[in-house]
Amino acid sequence: SDLSPPASAPARRQHGALRHHAYSHTLSMMRFALLASAAGRASGLGRRRGLAMANPTAQFKTSQGEFKVELFMDKLPVTCSNFKDLATTGFYDGLTFHRVIKGFMCQFGCPNSANAQSPVAGTGGPPGNTEFSLPDGSTVARDGGGNIPDELVAEISNEPMTISMANTGAPNSGGSQFFLNTVHNSFLDYFDERTPSKHPVFGKVVEGMDVVKAIEGVKTDARDKPVEAVRVESVTIVE
Repeated sequence: SDLSPPASAPARRQHGALRHHAYSHTLSMMRFALLASAAGRASGLGRRRGLAMANPTAQFKTSQGEFKVELFMDKLPVTCSNFKDLATTGFYDGLTFHRVIKGFMCQFGCPNSANAQSPVAGTGGPPGNTEFSLPDGSTVARDGGGNIPDELVAEISNEPMTISMANTGAPNSGGSQFFLNTVHNSFLDYFDERTPSKHPVFGKVVEGMDVVKAIEGVKTDARDKPVEAVRVESVTIVE
């Protein structure tokens, strides 16, 4: 992950400059158009039916308690549908928060974190070359590494209690990992030019904020890993 607190932003800016190439810019623009079209189809589906479609929610049951997240399916259908698919297939069940930094964020979603002491927790993602469905019935394919296209189509800031996609810093490198913002990390917004970080927000905590704060407050080691594992027992999608 390229997630670092604001103090390291200058180093990350220099590193990010080395990553940007003309071809990736062109590819990103093409993906942006496709994703905007997907978002339009998802919201248009509800309008054609004459319905105000409520966004789904995700109920997290953890060793610290429960919290509920609204998924912004109406704005980021690809990112939310990827998360929904992983949640409903049990991908997240039994995993742990592998990185917690007080005054910053809590990161989760790596399959390697099932072993809370794994030295490679934070490096994994979904199986490659798999598919998931969007609200309009179309499908999106994950690449060979299990990554999905960046969905940089809604200017939603990384405010406290929002949930945002983690990635390596390279384009289209998000998969299953995400983080819960515990402060306003605006420098992680894709539309904030201060750093090269591009982390799209795809939901927000609507119940159980105290549980998220409790997770943020657990004792951690030198690697920012909780000393006592914070395990997610289940993630249940309610539509």
